[in-house]
This record gives sequence, structure tokens and C-alpha cells, in this order.
Amino acid sequence: MSGRRVLVAGVGNVFLGDDGFGVETVRRLGELGVPDGVEAVDFGVRGVHLAYQLLDGYRTLVLVDATARGGPPGTVYLIEAETGPVECGAGPAALDGHRMGPDAVLGLLATLSAGTGGLPPQRVLVVGCEPASLDEGIGLSAPVAAAVEEAARLVLRIVLEEGAREQGMSSGAERSERSERKASSC
Repeated sequence: MSGRRVLVAGVGNVFLGDDGFGVETVRRLGELGVPDGVEAVDFGVRGVHLAYQLLDGYRTLVLVDATARGGPPGTVYLIEAETGPVECGAGPAALDGHRMGPDAVLGLLATLSAGTGGLPPQRVLVVGCEPASLDEGIGLSAPVAAAVEEAARLVLRIVLEEGAREQGMSSGAERSERSERKASSC
């Protein structure tokens, strides 16, 4: 990928059952491997750190998290972040260094970008999974654990499509540049 990078960010608290979905999915991506230009990072509960890292110039962000939207446990969602809140019933995004959901991270990112002149990602996607339980305890419920592989494969498909999209955009720019040189030499 020739342009800005892609960041896959696993978020969630492994001590709250299915909230560890994003962390576990990024671990699985590490086993599968990701293409060049893609970083897959376990941010866990460090939402503020994630928001600051995004100021480093990523073209695309893929957040992976447990996402309560009202479906059956284990349902995997692909959400374009600019279409509204990531989680149903989410109130105002709270700034809490130990529990910032995707909506709070994206809200903080907008504030930081405006204040620093940094560029937020052009595209933000969330790969979410409907949790069965967010109670204290380590380990995913059976339906959420079964969804990890599906989510990891979905993330890989997304980053490969993003790579092809970026390559198509840079090929178009190269063709345009060649046409301009050819026209100016006539």
C-alpha cells in the first residue's frame, strides 16, 4: 500500500467476558498475518492511546470490539462509523481512560484532530460482535468465541479491499500524470 497505513485496533476489557472480543480477534489476526501496510494492535482498554496514535496518519481505521446492537449473541457486524453511533442506546461518549467504546474514541479523535491539525483516518469501520455477557470474568462465551474466526477473516477481506482501492487510486494518479507529461510534450 503506497499511501497512509491501515490500523486494525482491537479494543475491550478481557476481564469482562465478551468485551475481550476485539483483543482476541486481533490475537487471531496475528496468527493469520496481515498484509504490508497494515498494523494490527491490541489496545485493550487504552482508548486514549488509540486516539492519539490515530493522529500519526492512518488512511483507514478498523476498530474491532464487542458491540451491543440487539442481535443474537455472536452476530458479527460491519459498521461504517459515520452512519451514527456504533452501539445502540449509547449515550454521550464518556472520556474514561479505562472504558472508552468506539463512539468515545472517535469523539476524542475528532477533538484531538481539530486541536492539533492532525488528520483523522479517511475511513473508519467497526467490526463488532454482539456479546452474550459483559459480566466480570475471563474468557469469551461460546457464541462470541465462535465468531472470532469469522471476524478475523472479515478484517482480512477489508484490509485487502482497502489495499486494492489504494492501489487503484495511485494507479489513476500515475495515469493522469503520464497523460499530463505526454500532453505537455506535444
